[in-house]
Amino acid sequence: MFKNKILLITGGTGSFGNAVLNRFLGTNIKEIRIFSRDEKKQDDMRHRLNNPKVKFYLGNVRDKRSIDYAMRGVDYVFHAAALKQVPSCEFFPIEAVNTNILGAQNVLDSALQFGVKRVVVLSTDKAVYPINAMGISKAMMEKVMIAKARAQDDESETVFCGTRYGNVMASRGSVIPLFIEQLKAGKDLTVTDPNMTRFMMTLDDAVDLVIYAFQHGKNGDMFIQKSPASTITDLAKALIELYKSDSKIRIIGTRHGEKLYETLVNREEMAKAIDMGDYYRVPADTRDLNYERYFSEGEKKVSVIEDYHSHNTHRLDVAGTKELLLKLEMIRQDLGLV
Repeated sequence: MFKNKILLITGGTGSFGNAVLNRFLGTNIKEIRIFSRDEKKQDDMRHRLNNPKVKFYLGNVRDKRSIDYAMRGVDYVFHAAALKQVPSCEFFPIEAVNTNILGAQNVLDSALQFGVKRVVVLSTDKAVYPINAMGISKAMMEKVMIAKARAQDDESETVFCGTRYGNVMASRGSVIPLFIEQLKAGKDLTVTDPNMTRFMMTLDDAVDLVIYAFQHGKNGDMFIQKSPASTITDLAKALIELYKSDSKIRIIGTRHGEKLYETLVNREEMAKAIDMGDYYRVPADTRDLNYERYFSEGEKKVSVIEDYHSHNTHRLDVAGTKELLLKLEMIRQDLGLV
């Protein structure tokens, strides 16, 4: 489906953008457009790739005019631009609103305006039962996408759908690079809560999920990959064993806005989720405002269904976590396995 097509990646200089590039550059895709606000990262990427298939567009999702300039002629959009750091969003919540909610609306409006075939937005498990500003802003982004999808008619050329991720291993700002940095410096590994669990998926898994959404998504769909989970303690132990380090684990306590476990699909969504094998597809609620169910009718199934979260998914032990960690190129390089 990507043959001779143009793909636009917002936030394309980030971890996801680089992973998508690595997957697509060797294919028969016509062009990949990288849209981001970081000119230094764009320049580094331009020199590293030196590939005529990759075009760079400087702009900000907050500015629809800059998106419009990059959107002309585009077939598919992967919307990854976001403020992702929990602490910075917590202290500057209106910035999260402007980028994660209003910025997403700008991307969707531009895609609709220019007749883009398919848009996949990237969300996070923190959007389910959100307790921090980053998660709340991503939850609202999902609602904006679904509302835009609901407003489309059957003749519309543009399909809006989304993907929701758990912890993407070794992505920028995640715990694995922090642990590795602490290991190399001979410091203790700082664990907030030893019983805390997180979903574990690789960047390759993330790209697979996006491609699956591009191929199978209908308007308003959310796609979630079934992923294993690990306790933060087992993750720390696995890294200590892989790096043959003498570092110890130090418990520092739960940080502000941090959950004991993350939920990828809530029970209302599970009640209507379609099991696609490796993925869940959650179709949009297509009712309009003339409904009664919120007032006079309920859904009995919801009360007996459990959320899908990192405490009840397949749990990796230390050996299983090590096996998954060895899929990461940065770790294989460190250990001399590349």
